[in-house]
Amino acid sequence: MILSDGNILVRPLQLDDAQQLFEAARESIREMSPWLPWCHDNYAIEETREYLAVRVNDKTEEEAYGFGIFDRSTRKFLGGVGLSSFVRAHRMANLGYWVRTSATKQGAASKAARLVARFGFDQLGLQRIEILVAVPNLASQRVAEKIGAVREGVLRKRLLVRGVPQDAAVFSLIADDLKTL
Repeated sequence: MILSDGNILVRPLQLDDAQQLFEAARESIREMSPWLPWCHDNYAIEETREYLAVRVNDKTEEEAYGFGIFDRSTRKFLGGVGLSSFVRAHRMANLGYWVRTSATKQGAASKAARLVARFGFDQLGLQRIEILVAVPNLASQRVAEKIGAVREGVLRKRLLVRGVPQDAAVFSLIADDLKTL
């Protein structure tokens, strides 16, 4: 399955994406490590390969749908986006995203998040998608706002980042909220 808006391409990750994913993560450690513990100072290509081996070989897609974000014309790896933490009884999931440092502030995160949210509503039958963002992570909050998510409030100590409890802004999307750029 491939999703595109004409500028970016969102598709399931493949084993061949290891080097590009690794390079994007290494480039972005300073900016991403406060929010994404997997992106740490000693992040190694072996970690990328192990992650992809599990993701690519897990065909059940019951726990998470993870995708790579690519520039449509150059095929450069820009980041990741996905749906996880499904609560099937309530037809809801969480939406997460990240973009390499050199591709920030160009709309890739919001375009990819919108595409995957639309996939969640249209293909998976979700009725609600939540975006949880550590309160100090303003860039990720801006992405949620750009795609039309509604900020519902702050949940105290909702996230645990590197063992430290963090308050999280919670945003929600329903199908009617998605905005186009």
